Amino acid sequence: MEQKNHVDVNKISTAIRMGLPLSVTTYTFPRTVEVYIDSVVSEFLKELHRQEMKDFLIYVINELALNAKKANTKRVYFTEKKLDINNKKDYDLGMKFFKSDTFLNIQHYLQLQKEAGLYIKVVLQYSGNSILLEVRNNSELNKTEFKRIFDKIARSKQYTSLEEVLPKIFDETEGAGLGLIISSLMLQKIGVPNENFYVLVEKGETIMRIVVPMGAMDYSHLNEYSKQITDYIESIPRFPENITRIEKLLNDPESNLSEIADNINTDVALTADLLKLVNSAAFALPQRVINISEAVKLVGLRGIRNLLYSIGTVKILSNSYGEQAKLWSHSYKVAFFACSLARRLPHKQVVADNAYVCGLLHDLGKIVLNLVYPDPDLHNKIIKIKESHHIPDVVFNVVVSEINHPEIGAVLAEKWNFPDSIVSAIRFHHDFENAPEQYKDLVATVSFADMMIHYREQTIEYYQLNPVFLKIFNIDSEVTLQNLCESFEKAFDEDGS
Repeated sequence: MEQKNHVDVNKISTAIRMGLPLSVTTYTFPRTVEVYIDSVVSEFLKELHRQEMKDFLIYVINELALNAKKANTKRVYFTEKKLDINNKKDYDLGMKFFKSDTFLNIQHYLQLQKEAGLYIKVVLQYSGNSILLEVRNNSELNKTEFKRIFDKIARSKQYTSLEEVLPKIFDETEGAGLGLIISSLMLQKIGVPNENFYVLVEKGETIMRIVVPMGAMDYSHLNEYSKQITDYIESIPRFPENITRIEKLLNDPESNLSEIADNINTDVALTADLLKLVNSAAFALPQRVINISEAVKLVGLRGIRNLLYSIGTVKILSNSYGEQAKLWSHSYKVAFFACSLARRLPHKQVVADNAYVCGLLHDLGKIVLNLVYPDPDLHNKIIKIKESHHIPDVVFNVVVSEINHPEIGAVLAEKWNFPDSIVSAIRFHHDFENAPEQYKDLVATVSFADMMIHYREQTIEYYQLNPVFLKIFNIDSEVTLQNLCESFEKAFDEDGS
């Protein structure tokens, strides 16, 4: 997230919903950036209904950012004085005058660190019912610095109040380290155990990482609405008889291709739907298919089965009105992008076979929620009950909003006996790290297709994309991503999907 004069609440909400990081990068950490970060943290915590944490986290962020700024300033100061910061003798000599020299000429040294590209990055992420907070800077701690900081954090564990700290802490060379100890005490006040405060040095960066647990959530007031969703899923019918009949043939090892094709051909509407999908640009077949026999040969049995899942789901759940139409429009686009991405993964047949159906059904849970709560008046009633019971947003969203829509979709997919590959893609498309190992490439394909569309819509930014996805799909720069998005979108528009 670039530092701006205003906070984009929609981007913060999207990042929380998708479990993506938010970051603010600065070179000198001026007052304007402090104010901006304050606003971002405020909106972030407001979305999670945890505003009571704000003052504590803002203090900690500012303290860690100032330490990072000091570390960056030390690098340019030592370079200017031609001293080796990693040499103990040079380090001790430089630190004798560092504080006084930089205090008298701080703007000069701030300019030097900006010219050297030394940054400070603040990262916020909601994931796994925890807030991940990081302050990063690209000046690696040397052994002396790492030991001093580690010792101060370790020492802070013995204190339970500020009164214990003040008479005991004094260290002229490092400015007493009081801020780190106060930070540790503040984190304890909001339920962060000491073991959740880390100091890391990785790939040229120093990382101060804090994991803030959100605590156990009470669902008692939401049982009624959770039950409504469960009952609705139970009430959703099985697939139409014609699709169920063909599905049985596809699962029967005694069936042959011609028998399957003949059964599909008896249903004119189903035949037309299948041929339309198979001939779409998403599948990029070398030639236009004019009959079902050719379709079965080119797409394969698993491919045909997955297309039947797609057609059956749309027939049961789809309508063309309001939010539902938007959800399906997005889903068709994700399906197209997922198929296009799958072609960038050679020798991954499971991904190629499943990309379309998983892309189309990845937001199945949102579609179910929209069908359960289509009436705005009912939704408003639910909101009022949430407010009257003082239910935090983060709890409410788990049951009746988008944060947990993958689980709702996965439950319906399991009810319909969809294969594990499809269920996993639906369940983990916002939780790649926890996806089953055998389906990680498939989940990455669907998740990245979804992110590409959000990126095109400017609701997320390049830096928020999972580096693992960028590596999997050979995205080496934002320009590469932009070109790929444009080519996929052009093909999608031309196809008229």
